[in-house]
Amino acid sequence: MPIYNYAAGPATLPRTVLKQVQAELLDYHGSGMSIVEISHRSPLFDEVLTQAHDRVLKLMHLGDDYEALFLQGGGTLQFTMVPLNLATRYHRVAYANTGHWSERAIEEAEKIPGLTVDTVTDAGPDFTTIPTVPELPADTYDYLHITGNNTIYGTTYHELPETTVPLVGDLSSNFLGQTYDFKRFDLIYAGAQKNLAPAGLTIVVLKKHLLDQESTLPSMLNYPALAKKHSTLNTPPVFQIYVANLVMKWLEDQGGVEAINDQNVKKSNLIYDYLAESKLFTNKVAPDARSLTNIPFTTGDPDLDAAFVQEADQAGLKNLKGHRLVGGMRASLYNAMPYEGAVALRDFMAKFEREHA
Repeated sequence: MPIYNYAAGPATLPRTVLKQVQAELLDYHGSGMSIVEISHRSPLFDEVLTQAHDRVLKLMHLGDDYEALFLQGGGTLQFTMVPLNLATRYHRVAYANTGHWSERAIEEAEKIPGLTVDTVTDAGPDFTTIPTVPELPADTYDYLHITGNNTIYGTTYHELPETTVPLVGDLSSNFLGQTYDFKRFDLIYAGAQKNLAPAGLTIVVLKKHLLDQESTLPSMLNYPALAKKHSTLNTPPVFQIYVANLVMKWLEDQGGVEAINDQNVKKSNLIYDYLAESKLFTNKVAPDARSLTNIPFTTGDPDLDAAFVQEADQAGLKNLKGHRLVGGMRASLYNAMPYEGAVALRDFMAKFEREHA
């Protein structure tokens, strides 16, 4: 029986990548050492880090005016690092609130002394859509922050906001899985545990001019200091960067972000089309805001939802329980989820509906 993992994160990784990791685990490139043993100062790791750095910029079609950092602390640490590093001119920032992780980013920014934090859009309380960001006044904000995809509520930006304010994006749950004009962003950050690697790695991609200014921030919170040391100011997460590099090579082999975006559209549409016809299951997200990667749905009956999750698990469809904030079910169809996984879910939903409607 095939097993499909629909977890929101840590999430499924490409099978071919996992097999390569397994094959190289005891002896990496003839070194006689495991990848989890090699030094972060070694030429072996320097090659991995250089490849990962170049691949992430190439996949996003970004040029020499961008830098990529491979850090730790998750997206949560970036909630603090972004305003500390970027809110240095106006000391005022704008946030679009589209769900739980937007709220968490706002909460952390509000803890910084002397910083004014304005919520310029709010999709609450049910967070089923993506409101339009209003025109923001010039010479007022250091940046506008958006959460590109909302794992809990299943919404996403299909079009980036039109703004003259520097744009910051938390793309943790659709990183390299959805096409954007990435040059529109001044800074992007993403926890890698959704689409790219095991938990423990955070990627920050930012315009190099943001690294030019002097900063008195502590070194581990300081983008220029981290960039100067090529993400090795302290011991980096070697294994996670190694896996991320392999996954990005896999993405290149798939045809890049554009090709994987098309695959994600095909997978998600299969489920959305079924939900549109279903008499049992519902999805409340506005059609123009539906996520390609996270699809929440429910029967409306908590007991029936629990039965669905249990029976699905027994059928090899794992981790479909919805987030505690919204209940129901959630299917995460990240890059490594094959189309067959979407078909298996659709077919099981139809079977469950026939038996319980």
